[in-house]
Amino acid sequence: MASLLSTKDNLDVLYEDNHIIAINKRFGDIVQGDKTGDKPLGEIVDEYLREKYNKPGNAFVGIVHRLDRPTTGLVIFAKTSKAMERLNAMFKEREMQKTYWAIVKNKPEQEHATLVHYITRNNKKNVCKAHIKEVPNSRYASLSYTVIGKLDNYYVLEVDLHTGRHHQIRAQLAAIGCPIKGDLKYGFTRSNPDGGISLHARRLSFIHPVKKEEIVIVAPTPDDAVWNSFLNTL
Repeated sequence: MASLLSTKDNLDVLYEDNHIIAINKRFGDIVQGDKTGDKPLGEIVDEYLREKYNKPGNAFVGIVHRLDRPTTGLVIFAKTSKAMERLNAMFKEREMQKTYWAIVKNKPEQEHATLVHYITRNNKKNVCKAHIKEVPNSRYASLSYTVIGKLDNYYVLEVDLHTGRHHQIRAQLAAIGCPIKGDLKYGFTRSNPDGGISLHARRLSFIHPVKKEEIVIVAPTPDDAVWNSFLNTL
């Protein structure tokens, strides 16, 4: 796994200006430090910025959202406190349009649908469950998906998040019988060769927190056989 983790020297920077920096996260990266003790992406971005701009001390790297460790794709960081405050507000007010791609084994009953569930979280096992009806300690969760690709053994879904719950896409797709490829925790039958899951934060669109212009950032998919097969159909 270690060879797949990001370092400042192989950081995949998708967008950068004076206020924000967007990274294409690899499988295995953690956005913020956890009990594993592995170096988080925030620290790697800090090292990258200090070296690039020859800063004597730590750079400002504000974490405004996260991706699960086995998920790949777009993560944005704030480079100033002003940008962080405004980005946090935009995420809270759902002014960020977040689009994911997911590879699943089973085809959903509908080509396009909005899913509404109530999600509970088991902190001890770090797993969530999506319920049809509201239950105690549950949180409302909503997303829309569209089937955008068919491969020999899989389907590719484009998912637009309306809320940002823990493991939301993983739990909601599993609840309709479409667990994500490689996601053993949510019912897929076998792991991916690299141990990740085939969920990719593909695109983020928003109004720039300082410049007030529309920004659209797209993250290339991982270089593996299934993702490449899908890209070849486009």
